[in-house]
Amino acid sequence: RVPWAGRSASLSLPLLGPQPSISNSEGDLLFLLDSSGSVSYYEFSRVKEFMWDLVHPFTFGPKDVQTSIIHISTTPTMEFPFDRYLSSGTLQQAIRDTQQLMGDTNTGKALSYAKEKLFSDEAGARPDVPKVLVWVTDGFSTDDISEPMQLLKDMGVTVFIVSTGRGNYLELSAAASQPPEKHLHFVDVDDLPIITKELRDAILANRLHAVDITSSSFRLTWPKLLSQETGYYTLEYAPIDDLARKRTKQVSGAHTSLLLSNLAPETTYEVALIPESNVHYFPPQTTRVTTLAEHNEFPYSGTQLAALSLKRCPAQVLISESAPHSFHVSWAPTLDSVISYQILYGPLPGNSVKLLEVDGKSNSTVVENLAPNTTYLVTVTAVYKSGKEKSLSAKACTQEAEGVGGGQPVPNSANKSILCWYQDNVKD
Repeated sequence: RVPWAGRSASLSLPLLGPQPSISNSEGDLLFLLDSSGSVSYYEFSRVKEFMWDLVHPFTFGPKDVQTSIIHISTTPTMEFPFDRYLSSGTLQQAIRDTQQLMGDTNTGKALSYAKEKLFSDEAGARPDVPKVLVWVTDGFSTDDISEPMQLLKDMGVTVFIVSTGRGNYLELSAAASQPPEKHLHFVDVDDLPIITKELRDAILANRLHAVDITSSSFRLTWPKLLSQETGYYTLEYAPIDDLARKRTKQVSGAHTSLLLSNLAPETTYEVALIPESNVHYFPPQTTRVTTLAEHNEFPYSGTQLAALSLKRCPAQVLISESAPHSFHVSWAPTLDSVISYQILYGPLPGNSVKLLEVDGKSNSTVVENLAPNTTYLVTVTAVYKSGKEKSLSAKACTQEAEGVGGGQPVPNSANKSILCWYQDNVKD
């Protein structure tokens, strides 16, 4: 390994600016921290920075995220239990105060200890929340890890591995949850910030969450836990202010998503996914999802729209070249700070929505496989490098099918799929 000669030894956790908080992400997150003598003081300090960067957007508490640290050393040691630090400030200070223990790299012992603590009341762990283990290592271990790691995964723990050294790819890819390309990262200790958001997103994706949210529907997605042979899911959902209206669905174990429709607008729903397995126990997963408001009129005057075009992107969404089964969507302006555009579209009225994604350098796309003579709601969302999202919507109408109205694309000047209204939706 390259020696860290000349590195500063007086590192501290960075002062981060305002960050969007991540709530409704209940789970126990355990860091398995290589605290052995094979890790330099500089590396250990950088890993502490990485740990805080990874978790600081979460909301902490008994109904949100709880975090703990176990040191890998000659003898495994818990730095603090899950339920000790339940605020951002106290957790940041606890990570900053964490001291390296040195000693041997007995990772297998630490994994066995982690298995015991991940499911114990003594360590503040909760019995029915998702369990995630993040193992940060320089790639070496002096004892066997395969058996204790498999026991953890058999109990429903999702394992992410971050190797800051060379390591053994075959050994580490077998140790991480599957597929390894989503759960195993090799990165130099100075480049840990590069993977922080990707790893955080992967942790969030390994639990129940909602996408494609509209005023009357949303799609739930969850990690693959079961198969058609090993069980099924029970899904329960109800408005949080009227839990007596709870609805229940059974979903095949082969599925990892489900569209819920016929929902009330501007309503928060409590959702629970219960895996019913005939092989292993998996804890239920819960989330809260709020549907969007209904929009029935054009909300901006021409002056307001002109002002928006100066300061927001996309400031304009145009529909053209309408045909029975397609239309062309374009937007402006395009900015270097946008990494991609997401085009969400669905018929009005209706609950089905579909998603297209295009490169941030593009400013148009064709939406195809549509129903003729149908009004669609189209939303274009700019996804920025900073993680922010800004959206604008338009209504569009496909033409009548051939034999009814001719089925030819209509030029812009006579296009039936005219822009009906705009919606600016900024999510910071």
